[in-house]
Amino acid sequence: MSGMLLGSERLLQSSRLKGLRVGVVANPASIDHQFHHITERLSVSTDYTLTAIFGPQHGYRSDLQDNMVETPHDEDPRRNVPIFSLYSETREPTAEMLDLIDVLVIDLQDVGARIYTFVYTMANCLRAMARAGKPVIVADRPNPIGGVRVEGPTLEPGFESFVGQFRMPMRHGMTIGELARYFNQSIGADLEVVTMDGWSRELYWDDLDLPWVLPSPNVPTLDSAIVYPGTVLVEGTMLSEGRGTTRPFELIGVPWADGELFAGRMNRVGLGGVHFRGVHFEPTFQKHAKTTCGGCQIHVLDRHAFKPVTAGVSLIREFYGTAPDLFAWRQPPYEYEHDKMPIDILAGSAALRNQVESQVSLAEIEASWTAGEHEFLEQRQAHLLYR
Repeated sequence: MSGMLLGSERLLQSSRLKGLRVGVVANPASIDHQFHHITERLSVSTDYTLTAIFGPQHGYRSDLQDNMVETPHDEDPRRNVPIFSLYSETREPTAEMLDLIDVLVIDLQDVGARIYTFVYTMANCLRAMARAGKPVIVADRPNPIGGVRVEGPTLEPGFESFVGQFRMPMRHGMTIGELARYFNQSIGADLEVVTMDGWSRELYWDDLDLPWVLPSPNVPTLDSAIVYPGTVLVEGTMLSEGRGTTRPFELIGVPWADGELFAGRMNRVGLGGVHFRGVHFEPTFQKHAKTTCGGCQIHVLDRHAFKPVTAGVSLIREFYGTAPDLFAWRQPPYEYEHDKMPIDILAGSAALRNQVESQVSLAEIEASWTAGEHEFLEQRQAHLLYR
């Protein structure tokens, strides 16, 4: 699709930042159609001044590949501005950091799943800027897996964390700008969303003319983004979600499983739009590093028929059913939570863990999500920016 403009491109064509000291929340995916990075664009203007850079999880440079590895504060020597890590002991900009800026621009690429920490870095920035009485501009970007489908369990009160702060299903079908509006109804920051021109809800990333830069180190391709809203739940288990391989979130396995047998079991479940191919793989880091794992690779055949959250839950349910004595849930701590079970904060409640352990049917598990999905579809309506 040609002729589309990103929020950042529309913002920088305007005079909105004129005369201001600008801070920006960005990472390597914060580029335009010509691969120009937003900090590059901001630093060459004489109309305003780039005075601070803020980085989300994995760092402003996205150089720390593993998850739950904090990034130190740093400095950008080319632009002579500080880089503040918001995935460190500081997860919300401090008053001292905000003294350097008049406005904060957020230009982050989301992947369409409730648990992606970048959107909660954005929420934390909204809170800090609301306290400081300074404006926030979110430069909108596409949801790479479209803005139509909503799927999965809804976050319940009491299970909030850094991978989930607001009540919504796992696959939310919103852009990061729409999420900012949804979050801000309870935060009250001075928020402006600069919309895209030419994006519509049914579009996936490869329907666009935008270059793909991996949003974070373990979402290297659109294929990984498509499966991510479901297979990210594997992080709450001791199964490997493929971190430490070239196909994270597409390769799922564990040392005690027979890949061919397990893939056959998954294909007999009869999920739409997907084939599970038996594999053996050896992660180079993270869970089961340097140990051969048996399992499957997820091959999405029809993205419109494929339901990623259902597929991810089915994988966990079948691994548990294969060997409940060998299957294990990951134990805390996880993403700054020291008491709650990781699977519970990922799923949004303890319900999924209990359903898997009881081997509740997949149809019943899906049915338990329906009320939350319908509620969210209604609640999000007021915050949508595109048809």
